[in-house]
Amino acid sequence: MTHDLEPPLVPRTAATEIRVFQRILERLNDKIAHDQLVQTTVHDLRAALAVDRVVLYYFYKQWEGQVTFEALIDQRLSIFGSTGPDQCFNDEYAALYLAGRVRAIADIETEAMAPCHRDFLRQLQVRANLAVPIVTATGLWGLLIAHHCQGPRSWCDSDREQMEAGALTLAQAPALQD
Repeated sequence: MTHDLEPPLVPRTAATEIRVFQRILERLNDKIAHDQLVQTTVHDLRAALAVDRVVLYYFYKQWEGQVTFEALIDQRLSIFGSTGPDQCFNDEYAALYLAGRVRAIADIETEAMAPCHRDFLRQLQVRANLAVPIVTATGLWGLLIAHHCQGPRSWCDSDREQMEAGALTLAQAPALQD
């Protein structure tokens, strides 16, 4: 005599299968809408700021993340999937961004910063950088970052305001509220 250790399968009704399918479709539609919002935001910001690259750096766990969206002036500047220098981004920096810090670097070669951060930005061909936090009810979700690669750049108030507006739009998106 054999004993079945697996619980008996409960037959699904057509109504149950339809509800499961509807939930899957809703999540898929939410994901598509979210992705479209992010892509439109980074594209519009890149064009408005006339920079080489705007990226969304998403934190998938505490202070570890990667570039999940980008808008580029030239495909050769792609850093899609890049991860940051984890040893440089720590609780101190996270707390500053969580408090709303906007970091505008006109020239990485003259700005006071950690050597690992400067080296990382050089690797990405960045010369000027504008980083704005995306803060949700659950904390620091990501960073919206503009990169100017061709040379130094002074960031004006309207540049900061546009980036902050983009970050706020993303932070308030329903898909980020989950």
